[in-house]
Amino acid sequence: MKSIALIASIVALLVGIAAMPSPLFGHCDSMNGPVIKAAQKALKTGDVNLILIWVQKKDEPEIRAAFEKTLVVRKQSPEAQALADMYFFETLVRIHRAGEGAPFTGLKAAEAEVEPGIVAADKALESGSGKELVHHMQEAVGQGLQEKFGAVMAAKGFKPADVEAGRGYVKAYVEFIHYVERLHQAVSLPVDGHVHEAEVSGAPEHEH
Repeated sequence: MKSIALIASIVALLVGIAAMPSPLFGHCDSMNGPVIKAAQKALKTGDVNLILIWVQKKDEPEIRAAFEKTLVVRKQSPEAQALADMYFFETLVRIHRAGEGAPFTGLKAAEAEVEPGIVAADKALESGSGKELVHHMQEAVGQGLQEKFGAVMAAKGFKPADVEAGRGYVKAYVEFIHYVERLHQAVSLPVDGHVHEAEVSGAPEHEH
């Protein structure tokens, strides 16, 4: 089991390092996410450059135009400001996600639950230290590996005549292998762009 723990530590370290440059994957469409925070600051200061970094160069004209319209409308009244700001937030996030190849399904409330790993990654960037992030990933990956490895080992001693027990072993084995496969992909595949929801939950699994 020590070897499993060692593997978990190595994988977790690599996942933590790979994840740190991109804290926006799971909450760029949240009212509490980095894109909206940048938009709020841009509208407050009138500096469009604060948000242009979140879109591709080809989308700059559309964002600039929406930004200017928003600045004009939001001066009319508090109600107009709220509506204009929300229009701009939705426009910005929609274009940002399109540029990353991800669908836009609407803005999420600031209270919407964010995946713990993303929270840890954001905190690491804010503090300037990846120590806690690495620790968090080590615990999460280590626990997952130990649980799935343990399930396979517990089911491994089935009797050849017990087909149902054998199927239970195969199920545990496949889940374990897929789990390790996803971890390996996480540290070996490029991290640019968004991980689409369909790729996480709807893509067909590799059969063993």
